[in-house]
Amino acid sequence: MKILAKGNGNGSGHAMFIGRWQPWHKGHRWLIDQALNEGKKVLLCIRDVTPDEKNPWSAIEVMMNLTNELMDLIEEGKIKIIIIPDIESINIGRGIGYDVIEHTPPQDIHDISATKIREQMKAEGKL
Repeated sequence: MKILAKGNGNGSGHAMFIGRWQPWHKGHRWLIDQALNEGKKVLLCIRDVTPDEKNPWSAIEVMMNLTNELMDLIEEGKIKIIIIPDIESINIGRGIGYDVIEHTPPQDIHDISATKIREQMKAEGKL
């Protein structure tokens, strides 16, 4: 874990993760587990991108997939899921009130490719 910006918050909020999540895979789960294992709540933000070859599911479909996958944690109040407009950047200023954290995954997690997963799903007729 690398803190890129240090906040001055009290730690009672959510750890926010922004992504397309297309599809959800064990690398994504590893990432949110970094926060969950520290006792933090998680806010998953789904970027509302236009469906295309790289993004075969709509934001609503992604939300349904994540909800099905993470229902136990949602029911326990550990995870919230929202849809946000597509973004081009994340910008911060001084005294932002929260940390900006980069998590570096182990190599086996780093090597997971959602593109390859989508290609395999397509080859198997699942997409």
